Amino acid sequence: MPGRPTPSRSSSSSSTGYRGRPRRSGSGISTRPAPAKSDLELALDAAADAAAAQPDEATTFAALGLPERLVIALARRGMEAPFAIQTRAIPDALAGKDVLGRGATGSGKTLAFGLPLLARLSATRGTERLRGTPRGLVLVPTRELAQQVSDALAPLAQALDLKVTTVYGGASMGRQIDQLRRGVDVVVATPGRLQDLIEQRECTLAALEVTVLDEADHMADLGFMPAVTKLLDMTAEGTQRLLFSATLDRGVDKLVRQYLVDPAVHAVATATSEVTTMDHRVYAVQGDAKVDISAEIAARPGRTLFFVRTKHGADRLVVQMRKVGVPAAAIHGNLTQHARKRALEDFSSGHARVLVATDVAARGIHVDDVDLVVHYDPPADSKDYLHRSGRTARAGASGTVLSLVTSDQVRDHQRMRERAGVEASAITVVVGHPAVRELAESGEPIEVQPRAPYVPRPQGERRRYTGGAPRRSGPPSSSGPRTGGSGRPSRPAHSS
Repeated sequence: MPGRPTPSRSSSSSSTGYRGRPRRSGSGISTRPAPAKSDLELALDAAADAAAAQPDEATTFAALGLPERLVIALARRGMEAPFAIQTRAIPDALAGKDVLGRGATGSGKTLAFGLPLLARLSATRGTERLRGTPRGLVLVPTRELAQQVSDALAPLAQALDLKVTTVYGGASMGRQIDQLRRGVDVVVATPGRLQDLIEQRECTLAALEVTVLDEADHMADLGFMPAVTKLLDMTAEGTQRLLFSATLDRGVDKLVRQYLVDPAVHAVATATSEVTTMDHRVYAVQGDAKVDISAEIAARPGRTLFFVRTKHGADRLVVQMRKVGVPAAAIHGNLTQHARKRALEDFSSGHARVLVATDVAARGIHVDDVDLVVHYDPPADSKDYLHRSGRTARAGASGTVLSLVTSDQVRDHQRMRERAGVEASAITVVVGHPAVRELAESGEPIEVQPRAPYVPRPQGERRRYTGGAPRRSGPPSSSGPRTGGSGRPSRPAHSS
């Protein structure tokens, strides 16, 4: 895109850079004080304060400058009035500016970057798509979030004759290669799998016009920052960059300074702001009664999302709940992509009204009508508390957040809530306590959708090859794949 300034590649350091895993107290909650804020974080806080002091006037997507076909597609999906983060970020993104954005979970960030991305690519679309050469890229930390972003953008892209595909570990690389070879406009990807495909010469970032980093802080948490910087270095210096992050710690501050050029800063809530439609509660329990109290609450008619610290803890809690007749499913990093997808589908449809998740899913889960989130195990810090809690009270809906703490965790949990800007008093409960019964009877009953029947593969049918393609010595082209000189098989794909 001509006319954009060249990004600075200085090695400016971040005052809140990552310095190892946070220390944990005996209660399992980090007791390290929050680091001082950088000037970029202060700028985001100031933008949020300004947004709160001067609320946006009612407007429409058409008034923001989006193309008519996109506005019509939004209206058909019941979306006519933009959220605050969309109202503020979309005009600058449409104008070609780099954008640094922050908004509370469920505030509409996906469309805040997705709509201008699609609009700009539609305006510059040529006569044909080049194989393995996307013009738009959305980098996300998890496969669940990749699918969520794709599900939100693909129907809108179709209205503009644009193609969106997903690239992430745990899914068929052969199918992803096939999609790239056919030509796509937007790739929604996790860093590891995208790197694999680039190394196999199945994808190039040389023609990118817009690059989006969604939940950059979570990518840093998962150790993807080196991969992200390598991928950004493969893009042209004039590429527009949109970065959305809840915080700027763990190296995200440095990423912003290194790759964004004079970004427009937009925020509609501070990083620790409490969603006003969220009701936070804390129940102090005896350790041996924790499972029974959880099962009593989990038997409620509405959807309930439990967060635990470990993968084995998630599986164990699911088994314990099923023993007392509570249909529950687990989602964590040890499961295959198919199993994780099936668990989410069961949770969404009501086959399992309870989902037990580790923190790997705290940002990747988006299921409507989750009105209760339970911190079965305390989160590591205030940031994780907010991300977990953000699975309820999304997009203006109301929800309840419950923390189950033992006597040795009460004080540390209180300090963590204070850092998160959350006020709640702990009450001591036992099985059958009125406060427990209140939650156990809450929630709108979930209508269970029938599960699609399993259709077995016909006997003798040949299984389609889904392995990785051989390495190629040249860039993506219209000819068939060419093997490299070494003849060595490609290394296994990264799984995010």
